[in-house]
Amino acid sequence: MQSRVLCGGTAAAVAARRIRNILGPVLGRGGWSRKQHEVKLINTTAGDTVKIGDISFKLKSPTNPELVPFNYLSEALPQTVAQHLRWIMQKDLLGQDVFLIGPPGPLRRSIAMQYLCAVRAATHGRILVLEGLEKAERNVLPVLNNLLENREMQLEDGRFLMSAQRYDKLLQDHTKEEMDVWKIVRVSEDFRVIALGLPVPRYTGNPLDPPLRSRFQARDIYYLPFKDQLTLLYAAGPNVPAERVSQLLSFGTTLCSQESSNLGLPDFPVDSLPAAVHILEAFPMLSSQQLLQRLYPYDMLLAKEGRTAVEDALSRFELLDSGKHHFPRGIIKVEEKDGSQTPQAAVTVQIASKEVTFQVPAGTRPLRSHLGGLNFIRTPSHDRLLAEMMQSHMVKDMCLIGGKGCGKSVIAKEFSEMLGYNVEPIMLYQDMTARDVLQQRYTLPNGDTAWRPSPLVTAAQEGKLVLLDGIHRVNLGTLSVLSRLIHDRELTLYDGTRLLRVDRYESLKEELQLSDEELQKRSIFPVHPSFRIIALAEPPVAGSSTQQWLGPELLTMFLFHNVKPLTVTEETQVIRAMTPNVPKDAVEQLLHLTHKLRKTNDPTAQSLASSLSTRQLLRICRRLSQYPEESISHAVNKACLSRFLPNLARSALQKNLLDSGIEDSSVVSNQEEKDTSCEIKDGTLKIGKVSVPVYNPDEKMKVPDILFYENAQHMMVMEDMLKDFLLGEHLLLVGNQGVGKNKIVDRFLQLMNRPREYLQLHRDTTVQTLTLQPSVRDGIIIYEDSPLVKAVKMGHILVIDEADKAPTNVTCILKTLVESGEMILADGRRIVADPAFARGRPNAIVIHPDFRMLVLANRPGFPFLGNDFFGALGDIFSCHAVDNPKPQSELAMLKQYGPDVPEPVLQKLVAAFGELRAMADQGTITYPYSTREVVNIVRHLQTFPDEGLANVVRNVFDFDSYNKEMREILTGALHKHGIPIGAKPTSVHLAKE
Repeated sequence: MQSRVLCGGTAAAVAARRIRNILGPVLGRGGWSRKQHEVKLINTTAGDTVKIGDISFKLKSPTNPELVPFNYLSEALPQTVAQHLRWIMQKDLLGQDVFLIGPPGPLRRSIAMQYLCAVRAATHGRILVLEGLEKAERNVLPVLNNLLENREMQLEDGRFLMSAQRYDKLLQDHTKEEMDVWKIVRVSEDFRVIALGLPVPRYTGNPLDPPLRSRFQARDIYYLPFKDQLTLLYAAGPNVPAERVSQLLSFGTTLCSQESSNLGLPDFPVDSLPAAVHILEAFPMLSSQQLLQRLYPYDMLLAKEGRTAVEDALSRFELLDSGKHHFPRGIIKVEEKDGSQTPQAAVTVQIASKEVTFQVPAGTRPLRSHLGGLNFIRTPSHDRLLAEMMQSHMVKDMCLIGGKGCGKSVIAKEFSEMLGYNVEPIMLYQDMTARDVLQQRYTLPNGDTAWRPSPLVTAAQEGKLVLLDGIHRVNLGTLSVLSRLIHDRELTLYDGTRLLRVDRYESLKEELQLSDEELQKRSIFPVHPSFRIIALAEPPVAGSSTQQWLGPELLTMFLFHNVKPLTVTEETQVIRAMTPNVPKDAVEQLLHLTHKLRKTNDPTAQSLASSLSTRQLLRICRRLSQYPEESISHAVNKACLSRFLPNLARSALQKNLLDSGIEDSSVVSNQEEKDTSCEIKDGTLKIGKVSVPVYNPDEKMKVPDILFYENAQHMMVMEDMLKDFLLGEHLLLVGNQGVGKNKIVDRFLQLMNRPREYLQLHRDTTVQTLTLQPSVRDGIIIYEDSPLVKAVKMGHILVIDEADKAPTNVTCILKTLVESGEMILADGRRIVADPAFARGRPNAIVIHPDFRMLVLANRPGFPFLGNDFFGALGDIFSCHAVDNPKPQSELAMLKQYGPDVPEPVLQKLVAAFGELRAMADQGTITYPYSTREVVNIVRHLQTFPDEGLANVVRNVFDFDSYNKEMREILTGALHKHGIPIGAKPTSVHLAKE
């Protein structure tokens, strides 16, 4: 007989004694085993046996050896883990299913995999590992109850799973063929379930159903003891001073204690400490506090009391910043590393006065020869951030947290360019499911359905850099399917495909003597060693139930970097480099205003500052450099949509504009209004002072052709729109109902002779319907291009109407299309901006250079009750507020609709409706009466002149006839302007009319 120790026990007596003392009173006298356990493989003539301590398990030859986990057992197995493995083996021998419960992190999964690796998994009876049971809604998992209890289950296709004992008994009286005809399937006696879950409450999720819970045997898998953790960390950073490692671990353990939990502090991600120690190994001079901020970004995560508690713990363990520790200044150079099997880059970073060179994974493209990108302006804070990102990239995936428009996407793109990565942008949205993230079902031409891997999965195989844009929006349950890919670089897909970490894939290949082709036939693929994820998110809101997205589970997945807003100097540098012709005074005034709003503690002013992001400032400056005569005040009011701000916010904006020396230009003289006219001459359209060649379209039938009576105010809006259109912007028009948004857009396209595609959004709009339209032909579902895809292909203008009616988590997928000209469609095709990328790729659609989006939305708030499209996506569009025409413009327009209607009647209508709109702005009435209603009244009077005015206006006001208070307000306002609606003998002031 031959005996071989798989893993020797190296636990420390001190740690064991400490835990015995803590748990002794709880567990009772016999509750804690003092024995040392080791995992042995014993070879005998009767077969192989695995022995853990005093428990033995006889091995069987697996039918599918490629499904057995490889390379999970470490050389020195912590004694705690050996005890967990022994317990699982006991339960396995008893034929019981187990539930490993404990805090977030990869430890529970790792223990399950180590056990399967040790016992080589059973023959046909595979072990089913169910991870994240707390994510499943209640009453979903009871379908497993009978399978867990009696090993029986009725399947939806008519088959019945039967326990091995019962099946074998039936087989004595019946043949296997008869059993197959009856659709009875034998459940292997070796089948077991290992469930992994978090304790609820304490962590977010659904508590277990009592019937389900009672069928499992539970084991608390808490963090490894202090001594075992120290051993792991010493191995990760052999040259890091032991005292420093101990301080880091002591701090992490303190934040995982019950006292910290009572203070409302999320658990510290202890499992990320080896990554931090690995960075310290390369950068011993790095500040511990700065490094811990990447693991546990308490500044963004916690309110003031929480931050104080964390800083007290940092101080206690001497981890606060001191003069002797430093942070990286910037990247000196990035060079290709020759001779390595996988793509590697040697990065040199300046930290203090030293230059440190270290190796990081690189992309599959050649590295860029120079540091600065064409459209990337280097600033000190971004140089430091990129250097810190390089350090984190050495060990783990990252998450960039920063406000809207602060440059997260640009920084991530620059980072990928430096290292030669192909980028895979994936826009996340709220109702995204795990299937959307990993694999989607699609229909083949013959009507069958099949699985298609998601862009994330193909990126993992091809070694791309994935940008997960908007992880603050997505459901935690959806994101948790990525935890195994992030922690272990492994993934099991719905169709049975398995992705393995490259070293485990190579070990499996070597052990089983199989080629890549043979493994691929068995649906096993390696994850490319270059593959990395960068997540982008907006800052969490401490104390908020909906916006506090950063919890203990996500903390274990990434290293976090805070993308702070640029300083005035840096922002000036960026703006002047990107828009060199912009007037210097204008930039100074604009930045003075912006930074004044950003620094204030007033929440109203801070909400205004979010509308003036770096992205929006660049847009304003591009326009000012092209049209220097324009006022800054007009640009700021446009960016903040000040027309629809609450009174308090609007007055705060006007006050800050004056304080920054910016004159208010919201009052436009009548002379200016009259100057705005349009003409088409010699193939050129001129609106006001702006001209553009008239377009020559292929599909003339798609050019709008409408009845439009020009008025000065609408022509000014069109001139404004044309300026932005010529600068290459996508436009967003926001206004109340009936102010002429659709008319203006259709007339705008009619004058330019541009074909239009029209997309109407509504409450039930989904990401799929935005990009594809299903139709049934010959009994088969055919997916046709939506207007969006047609517009992208043909270079038409896409008009998206009622954008505020669709959920913002759906419309947010337009962000990548507007920003980078890229988008993934529901059928797997991809819209790309670069024609070179599309060569040889049949599923790539190159975006047409003439494609543009014009989006229409009602203003946010009551009475429209739509979603805040402007708040979610406003800063990626050039925004235009559309209001009812001013009295003179409205009167001129009404004369064209009703040339035979007496002018005094038109004047009464204009005056009365003007007063009602003022009342709506002040909040006296809720409904904002619009030009559409006045036009309908005038058209009626034009066609039926004998009907009285009082009768006709009821067509609009009868909606309010059942609301007594409202009716009295309206009657009073209309009587004041001589419109005798609901007149009584007592209405003396109408007599003069």
